[in-house]
Amino acid sequence: MKCYGLGLLTLFGLVHYGSTILCYECNSASNSMCSDAVLPDSMKRNCSDHDRGVSHTLCRKMIQHVDYGINGHLPESRVIRGCGWDDTRYKGVCYHRSGYGGRQEVCSCFTDLCNGASDFSSHPHIVVSFILICVFKSLNNNIF
Repeated sequence: MKCYGLGLLTLFGLVHYGSTILCYECNSASNSMCSDAVLPDSMKRNCSDHDRGVSHTLCRKMIQHVDYGINGHLPESRVIRGCGWDDTRYKGVCYHRSGYGGRQEVCSCFTDLCNGASDFSSHPHIVVSFILICVFKSLNNNIF
């Protein structure tokens, strides 16, 4: 029974109240600090402030690599962080794309300021793990 109470407490702690999400928003092409592991508070953005007619539901981090110089531009890498929405199967995961002369990794996540760290972790894994532990503990107590 203690396990279920702790589980409910954990679940309520993970619930995101309200419909807005906070994300870091920057582009290393215009601000080199966007590539840093620890980002300043000045890069935090309330995604409800965007005025594009969409509901921003996630944070996104893109790492772009231009491998060849084109039209006088040198090869470079940049990090872009911001608010986003996604109607595809790529919600909450990372994926890679590449084309002629360039490639990118795009990651999305659903919790406030989650696009700041290089490691994208998700709360659903924590909840599922906790539930499995409770189930096995409960089964173990009933069997033995």
